[in-house]
Amino acid sequence: MKASPEQDLSLFDKTAAQAVELGNRILDENEDADPWDVASGVLAGAVHFWLYSRQPCGDPHCDSCTEVSTAEQRLRLLIEEVKQSAEESDYYHTPNDANVGRA
Repeated sequence: MKASPEQDLSLFDKTAAQAVELGNRILDENEDADPWDVASGVLAGAVHFWLYSRQPCGDPHCDSCTEVSTAEQRLRLLIEEVKQSAEESDYYHTPNDANVGRA
């Protein structure tokens, strides 16, 4: 039996797709909703969960927690991960960007 396309996706990809589906569902259910507000809410929830998941264990000598042992370190990692996700997105560059050349 062949795996369905959804079964082929990694947990990372499934989670990302569900976040997009959540935003789309909220917009579909609330015709007056501002897409920017919905997107910012989805992002805020993701940030809160990401920070929650990166809390150090409490052992000041834990090697696994070295890179997340301060709020500033966690924020730096979060910003790096968001930047990478943005740059890999199909929506990072658009034809309407102000810096797009026109021929």
